[in-house]
Amino acid sequence: QVQLVESGGGLVQPGGSLRLSCAASGSIFSPRAMGWYRQAPGKQRELVATITKDGSTNYADSVQGRFTITRDNAKNTVYLQMNSLKPEDTAVYYCNANLRSFTTTWQDYWGQGTQVTVSS
Repeated sequence: QVQLVESGGGLVQPGGSLRLSCAASGSIFSPRAMGWYRQAPGKQRELVATITKDGSTNYADSVQGRFTITRDNAKNTVYLQMNSLKPEDTAVYYCNANLRSFTTTWQDYWGQGTQVTVSS
């Protein structure tokens, strides 16, 4: 069974930092892409950042220069370092991985979501 386990969410003041982690496990091959998405109340889920297996990244304009996405291929883990957090960053953050298991084709898998709240 494929599982994505997230950690690192919480409450932080404006200007603060958080680091999110997400580890994919199971009988899987290394994900060809991993990323973070977020959804605020009343809004559509949006891309935050993605990273491919070879290290290519892309970011939403709203987080460019503040967030950094990295991954450890050996551990099937993706990280999101979030600096200079703003109240508008408040959302549920979801980890995503595009991968194939030993018995399935390429599919998207999602973490359970972790709440990030930026408030004074």
